[in-house]
Amino acid sequence: QVQLVESGGGLVQAGGSLRLSCAASGRTFSTYGMGWFRQAPGKEREFVAGISGSGGITYYTGSMKGRFTISRDNAKNTVYLQMNSLQPLDTAVYYCAATTYYGGSRILSEYPYWGQGTQVTVSS
Repeated sequence: QVQLVESGGGLVQAGGSLRLSCAASGRTFSTYGMGWFRQAPGKEREFVAGISGSGGITYYTGSMKGRFTISRDNAKNTVYLQMNSLQPLDTAVYYCAATTYYGGSRILSEYPYWGQGTQVTVSS
């Protein structure tokens, strides 16, 4: 079991940056692949970025690559999402999630553990 708590969301102007954090409970954090997802109003939840248990493998949805960076600090049981050059279309609730697949996954249903989400709003 792992519990996840996101933080770092807020209101930012277009072109700005935010760093989201996700703190995890438990002593086996490094064995979990981690992912960030987002859900905009009226839309389905979509994959944003994933990272392997060691942090050595990262991957992104195409539109986020180059703007967003996922990382993790296993000593702090925390995964991060650095978001740069934010645009109004990035407005959504952002969720972190944990999977027992060590390499992580792009597939929402493969993540049994979810945080409560943090709101990111980008104004034009």
